[in-house]
Amino acid sequence: MSARPSASPPAPGPRLLLLSLLLLGTVPGPHPGSAFYLPGLAPVNFCTEEKKTDECKVGKVRRAASGGGVAVGGVAFRSGGGRAGQAGQAGQAVRAGAVLPRGRFPKAEIELFVNRLDSVESVLPYEYTAFDFCQASEGKRPSENLGQVLFGERIEPSPYKFTFNKVENCKLVCTKTYNTEKPEDKQKLDFLKKSMLLNYQHHWIVDNMPVTWCYDVEDGQRFCNPGFPIGCYITDKGHAKDACVISSEFHERDTFYIFNHVDIKIHYHVVETGSMGARLVAAKLEPKSFKHTHIDKPDCSGPPMDISNKASGEIRIAYTYSISFEEKKEIRWASRWDYILESMPHTHIQWFSIMNSLVIVLFLSGMVAMIMLRTLHKDIARYNQMDSTEDAQEEFGWKLVHGDIFRPPRKGMLLSVFLGSGTQILIMTFVTLFFACLGFLSPANRGALMTCAVVLWVLLGTPAGYVAARFYKSFGGEKWKTNVLLTSFLCPGIVFADFFIMNLILWGEGSSAAIPFGTLVAILALWFCISVPLTFIGAYFGFKKNAIEHPVRTNQIPRQIPEQSFYTKPLPGIIMGGILPFGCIFIQLFFILNSIWSHQMYYMFGFLFLVFIILVITCSEATILLCYFHLCAEDYHWQWRSFLTSGFTAVYFLIYAIHYFFSKLQITGTASTILYFGYTMIMVLIFFLFTDQHRLTHLLVVAALKGENAKLEAGTHTVQAGLRSASWRNATDLVPEPVVFE
Repeated sequence: MSARPSASPPAPGPRLLLLSLLLLGTVPGPHPGSAFYLPGLAPVNFCTEEKKTDECKVGKVRRAASGGGVAVGGVAFRSGGGRAGQAGQAGQAVRAGAVLPRGRFPKAEIELFVNRLDSVESVLPYEYTAFDFCQASEGKRPSENLGQVLFGERIEPSPYKFTFNKVENCKLVCTKTYNTEKPEDKQKLDFLKKSMLLNYQHHWIVDNMPVTWCYDVEDGQRFCNPGFPIGCYITDKGHAKDACVISSEFHERDTFYIFNHVDIKIHYHVVETGSMGARLVAAKLEPKSFKHTHIDKPDCSGPPMDISNKASGEIRIAYTYSISFEEKKEIRWASRWDYILESMPHTHIQWFSIMNSLVIVLFLSGMVAMIMLRTLHKDIARYNQMDSTEDAQEEFGWKLVHGDIFRPPRKGMLLSVFLGSGTQILIMTFVTLFFACLGFLSPANRGALMTCAVVLWVLLGTPAGYVAARFYKSFGGEKWKTNVLLTSFLCPGIVFADFFIMNLILWGEGSSAAIPFGTLVAILALWFCISVPLTFIGAYFGFKKNAIEHPVRTNQIPRQIPEQSFYTKPLPGIIMGGILPFGCIFIQLFFILNSIWSHQMYYMFGFLFLVFIILVITCSEATILLCYFHLCAEDYHWQWRSFLTSGFTAVYFLIYAIHYFFSKLQITGTASTILYFGYTMIMVLIFFLFTDQHRLTHLLVVAALKGENAKLEAGTHTVQAGLRSASWRNATDLVPEPVVFE
């Protein structure tokens, strides 16, 4: 037995370097990296049937020096396991030289799972069983987590069963017969035709990997689609729609062609020859269409399976498949997602987006620094040079309104509720994206992203209640019960009401995206039994603390606000305030909307986290700048204005979503249109509360500014608060009493 090696903790420098590399999406290793590494389930080893009982099980297995694991061929593995295709399990694997989870004993059978079918032309996904395809005779349906249910995923076993390294050619799975004279058969056939017309896509899973259809696209690129179509349609004018362009044999007008055959190729990597079998590193297929004349002897070389739109009588469809295996020595199990991710578009566009956003941040930072370090410093220095025995000089700008700056805003109750809900969303977003950057919430862990977000939102009721209570008390509010109830139910209630209406539409359409009644009850239980009590606890501590002390006293008589020029009025400033933050995110927004509505895989969480940080900084700095300009115009109603300045970014979000719907999507149908805009409104509201949350930073800056002014004058100068405007100069009885800064 070898001695256990001593492990010394790494130096802080390499730790910081590794963390930065993880966040930026590059991990050192011999394999080309993606935007970040996608950990999936624990690796499963496969072996041919004849070797399963002898050689594969007698591998060179020994206890790993690190304890609690095994080592195979000099590579250490920690204990862990996972079932192919099963959702909701977590497992971590890092690149070469790191510790990997231990695989199970090799097995010969490869299970193929099927997921929901969806379309870019419809927002309504359907379960595999909703179509009249071949069904599995046995097999347990994998359990699904909350995120998968909310996204409408429905993973179930398929009738396709493979044996590792066993080649099959044109093997029959099942046969479906339709008689158009029977209403039930005609309904099934019509549903199948409609799904082909809307280009619905299969989504198959092997060993927790999507079975991809890879084909050439423009500019010599090769795109690997994690789905493949049911079939395609040739219009009555001879126009080939969607996948019908792949073959010249699809030429009959007003005819559907169903892809009833798939050529599957599975790539594997041998762990150690003759010992532990192999691991699957890719699963690819090519959909094809064949009309099998003799069902008992299917022929995969004949003409395509066509279904005329006006066909009558009996129609028989035979489903077949062929499968082959190929060893890929250069692909490791830990990097098996790379070929999918590398075919995804436009990493260089992401870097362009980051650089564009950084330029905006640097510009705004320079403006804020110039104001804070130069203009204000000079103003305060000159302000403090006044002799206390002399009359105060006529001043201008923000100094005139320092006695009104902390006057409670109108509708302070609503403002505090929005701030509390925004705090909840801000922290939830930060933590979720941070975990996603580290790879814990990758697409390989299905539903993990949504599950994490929902759980965090539920658990973050305490900071929401605390922030809402603190601000409401600082505004002089006394209706604490109303405040905490609104914080608990107003914004979540709006989201849930919208979500419930969308769910009713999905129920009516029979879509798999419809949330089951039991899941709705579970969501309500999380809300009422966990989130609401936590909000009350946070509000209790918030109201228990003393109100936020402002650095200056508020004048008893509100100062008259002079007439404002056009660009210092509220609406123009609010509209301009959202432009720069939106400019930081609109490229990322395109990829996110593509992921949601065009069913493309989103994995660039490293970029997204950087954009998130840039957005936070940009919203804060843009709001600070515009608030300073408005204070210089002697308008002290800054709370709601600063709240809406960055929040107006959500309006640009909505405008972009409308543009995306009409220019990028091909969604048809009233139900799909309502669903698109219904879910978009939920995203807009959440984004509105998230961006509005940066008023907290703004408040800190205003408080710091006034605090510095008061500190410089403490015990030395007495100044006249609320200097008279031009219309007040002869009205000496309206001059407020002097305020002494302490």
